[in-house]
Amino acid sequence: MCLLVTLAAFEALAVTTIMPAVSHELDGAALYAFAFAGPLAVGVVGMVLAGTWCDRGNPRTVLYASVVLFAAGLTLAGASPTMPLFVIGRLVHGLGGGALTVALYVIVARVYPARLHPSIFAGFAAAWVVPSLIGPVIAGAVAETLGWRWVFLGVVALVFLAMLMVVPAMRGVHGPDHRPEGGGRELARVGLAVLVAVAVLGLTLAAEARGPVQWIVPVVAAVVAVAALRPLLPRGVLLARRGLPSVILVRSIVAGTFFSAEVYVPLMMVTQYGASPAIAGLALTAAGLSWAAASWAQGRFPAIGNRLAARLGALGLTIAIGSLLVTALTGASPIVIVVGWAFAGGGMGLLYPRLGVLTLQYSTPADQGFNSSALSIADSTGSAIALAATAIAFSALGGATSPVAFAGVFVVNAALCVAAWLCGPRILAR
Repeated sequence: MCLLVTLAAFEALAVTTIMPAVSHELDGAALYAFAFAGPLAVGVVGMVLAGTWCDRGNPRTVLYASVVLFAAGLTLAGASPTMPLFVIGRLVHGLGGGALTVALYVIVARVYPARLHPSIFAGFAAAWVVPSLIGPVIAGAVAETLGWRWVFLGVVALVFLAMLMVVPAMRGVHGPDHRPEGGGRELARVGLAVLVAVAVLGLTLAAEARGPVQWIVPVVAAVVAVAALRPLLPRGVLLARRGLPSVILVRSIVAGTFFSAEVYVPLMMVTQYGASPAIAGLALTAAGLSWAAASWAQGRFPAIGNRLAARLGALGLTIAIGSLLVTALTGASPIVIVVGWAFAGGGMGLLYPRLGVLTLQYSTPADQGFNSSALSIADSTGSAIALAATAIAFSALGGATSPVAFAGVFVVNAALCVAAWLCGPRILAR
């Protein structure tokens, strides 16, 4: 399972690193943000399907199906001659990736005792170490020599090698003792997930519109997305109620803050400082290493309680976003970007796995699939909506040629940091 996480981590870091080159070759600047937000949006559908499937059947089967979709999407993206086809490949990959996340969470809950959950999630985070060390640099070097397509096609081969190890190890994984009733309700949840995905995709595409449409469509899409999202999450998430609802909400906020900013880090280094893709990936490497180190620390030292982890996580993100904003406005050295973004990884490493552990602590065997699905849905939806908001600001302020546009992106991220500070302490039940 950690090997699958490693490959998913490599792919995520690689895409962020090489997307400026992909966009340039396929003339896809208009779909730049969509190529990131799209997989996250359709991933919500995969998460709901996987959560329902895991609660009613064997998560091992869900894992196998999600890996097939994951590999198929990577193959299509790597072979695409145009940007629209590349985006379609990303959407297929996102559907499989969303289901993969939920399947792994449920397998952990069914196989390992609760006392080992912090260590397991720390292991998942540690699986980002090697990709963080070499992933961005390798992806940039491959893009500059063999071409960016081999970044995707090479991962496909490694995924099938990983499955040779995974299949024998999954023989002991079983389904629930009692299958829940209510197939109509589950079908409705899938329909709502599709509606959320469509609304978020519309929200992202609105970034390239002009005139009143650029502002009317996002408002309507956001309202539809929130209305459809409510039944897919535990009650009280949107009200930041203490306990599980706030765990889900904070996961959405911090994921949105981190991933919507990370998309623009290599783009800013390439367009504003003339860095190569390999050099631009250094910031992602720094964040990945600090994320893994902080995740190891939170699993190793119990003194880092949940409340402290929430505060340190918000602090790390705030320092990082502040560094990016200052760099965009003043043209400071790109070293500030690399160092600042390392703080973002450290903050996420302390808080991210802790939220996964709390979700399982607040769950029962009957709702492990639903709650794990809700956590991943909030994660992806928050990131997709934040990406759409930053894309709108980026486009409205002039795009990649304007430093002010990057500053606008990081102002949106700063607002999300404020929300993380306000909601973080509420992850603890009374």
